[in-house]
Amino acid sequence: MVAQAILTLNAGSSSIKFALFALDGDALECTAGGKIEGIGTSPHLVARDAAGRLLDEYRWDDGSELHHEAFFGRLFDFAEQHLDGATLLGVGHRVVHGGAHLQAPARVTPSLLGALQALVPLAPLHQPHNLSAIEAVAKLRPELAQVVCFDTAFHHSMPSEASRFALPPALTSEGVRRYGFHGISYEYIAGQLGRIDPVLAGGRTIIAHLGNGASLCALRAGRSIDTTMSFTTLDGLVMGTRCGGIDPGVLLYLLQHKRMTPSQLSHLFYDKSGLLGVSGLSSDMRELLASKDSRADEAVDLFVYRLVREIGGMVSVLGGLDGLVFTAGIGENASEIRHRVCQRLAWLGLVLDEQANAAHAAVISAVGSRVTVRVMATDEEAMIAQHTCRVLGQSV
Repeated sequence: MVAQAILTLNAGSSSIKFALFALDGDALECTAGGKIEGIGTSPHLVARDAAGRLLDEYRWDDGSELHHEAFFGRLFDFAEQHLDGATLLGVGHRVVHGGAHLQAPARVTPSLLGALQALVPLAPLHQPHNLSAIEAVAKLRPELAQVVCFDTAFHHSMPSEASRFALPPALTSEGVRRYGFHGISYEYIAGQLGRIDPVLAGGRTIIAHLGNGASLCALRAGRSIDTTMSFTTLDGLVMGTRCGGIDPGVLLYLLQHKRMTPSQLSHLFYDKSGLLGVSGLSSDMRELLASKDSRADEAVDLFVYRLVREIGGMVSVLGGLDGLVFTAGIGENASEIRHRVCQRLAWLGLVLDEQANAAHAAVISAVGSRVTVRVMATDEEAMIAQHTCRVLGQSV
């Protein structure tokens, strides 16, 4: 029987992802996890144990009227039922934006919460939901310690030339700069890489976090030196429903000549662009790869082209490339995308082992390839749980 446990939360606009970790001495193990989806329409909770067995499933009636805080009572009931006698030590949260000054995980205090509220304009589609989860937990379980982990923190090691826009200093000082995101995922992968391949981890590596949201991170000796997302999660690669990098002149054109409002622009760029916008069919890479519709081909081709182009830019920043890591939903599971990307990076001396790639092996580069290519599963929840333990004085 373990003595303590950690609950991790990742609250978004329409879903809440959660995981329960058992802390036994200095060992941290995920015992259960799941997701509440359909918030705002038809909320549905599904929870499974570490082996994938169903532990709980629940649907809320009249769920379209409920807000995030209404779901945490059920979530805590679930956690209490599966603590196996352990005490819940604290709750760890993913918070998208830590701004220019919050560079490390921290325990939630009233002053910290105020600082995070001030950052809402920098991440209006994500930050409010992250903070609503913190506030809901504080109401339900005020005695519980809460810790926040920032998606931006990992990129604070970027040099100034990578974090600045070519804008007047007054705007830069107000926080209009490149921050980067997916940092919790990158930190986890960098840590795992240091354990399984320390030589590669000490060199020049690019991590491709390819999911519905997608970005790249260039690392030198495990530290972020550049990334494709910047001021917001819109920039960089083509994503499921997000446009990726776009000429600011397009915004001016749509504002001035199409008379679009800021909310319409936000909806277009965040929800109606990317793979979905180009194909007109789906934001799901699996569906596009299986489709025989030429529009699906166009969307996939654009995704790969922009990905390869951005990798080339990262290689130039690094001064070469020792390793490429694919992670997240597309990165871990779409062997066809990995094949197309690696094929176009052959100029780097990268040689793909086609059989290993098809089998989703851990190493998919061929013997003799000048670039090592790995496929690694990311685990943001585990990273949040580790940080939560450390902030609360537990060694893991």
